Amino acid sequence: MREIASIRQEVVVDRSPDRVWDVLRDVGAVHRRLLPGRVQEVSVDGNVRTLTMPDGHVVRELIIDVDDDARRLAYAVVEGARPPLQHHHATFQVFPEGDERSRLVWVTDILPDTLADLVRERSFRGAAEMKRVIEAAE
Repeated sequence: MREIASIRQEVVVDRSPDRVWDVLRDVGAVHRRLLPGRVQEVSVDGNVRTLTMPDGHVVRELIIDVDDDARRLAYAVVEGARPPLQHHHATFQVFPEGDERSRLVWVTDILPDTLADLVRERSFRGAAEMKRVIEAAE
């Protein structure tokens, strides 16, 4: 049986859980509200989100669940992962850290597990960027 690398990133965001969740659940606005500069364009067709990167590379993701009660988003990259992955599934979840702070938890499961270090580094940088963007928004 193959190992699946499960990568967990947590970051505390100085914004309320409702505000952080509002950004994450807006699956069609990643390029404006979550990762501007890293994602150039987004389109959503049903439960498929297509991300166009600044270099023209296209990534397709299946939006599996947007759970407002749990403040949880689940998605999977189904095409365009670089480097290519056999499997990619991830979740974002927002938890309260007091009234005006949130803990954003991002868990990504991938195959092959030999790419875990690369994906872990990207997730670390991505979580820090999301924190910065969300906190800077008015």
